[in-house]
Amino acid sequence: MKKIDCSECRKQEFCCQEGVEVDLGEARKIESLGLSGKFYHKRKAKKYPSGYKVSTNFKEEPCSFLTTDGLCSIHKINYELKPAYCKEFPYENGKLSPIAKYFCLLDKRIKK
Repeated sequence: MKKIDCSECRKQEFCCQEGVEVDLGEARKIESLGLSGKFYHKRKAKKYPSGYKVSTNFKEEPCSFLTTDGLCSIHKINYELKPAYCKEFPYENGKLSPIAKYFCLLDKRIKK
């Protein structure tokens, strides 16, 4: 499997067309940055450290932290607070994510 280098992608914002779910504690740290993005759909989730997860998007909208220039507002201010899932994508637990085929334009190019 070829390693995907996101810096080669000309449309990195495409991956942000769906939001991600983050731990509520992680969300509170991000909220402390004072950015315009919001979190939605608070739900109980045993797999998350706080016991709750929230989403960065509402319904079918793109991630609420995606800026008009196609960049992540969290990444611009503090990369360390960017959701772990976002930092790892298109990988998940060291392997290519099953949803990469839908969102990763480089993955699509490599498979052709």
